[in-house]
Amino acid sequence: MAAKGDCYENAVAERVNGILKEEYDLGIKFISKEIAVKTTKEAVNLYNTRRLHSSINFKTPEGKYAAYSY
Repeated sequence: MAAKGDCYENAVAERVNGILKEEYDLGIKFISKEIAVKTTKEAVNLYNTRRLHSSINFKTPEGKYAAYSY
């Protein structure tokens, strides 16, 4: 989340949370914590490896930032 006093950073986190809830069905009630954790990990993986992002020229985050690996 955002650093203290920087409300604009929180908007990005909220946008990602909204996408995960809407596009990957994370806004539902899960029957167990284990299922929720597993589903969330899968959704984040898909978000980073399959979902194209207009803000990075319709690339995936994985593809965009692979060049920066150390």
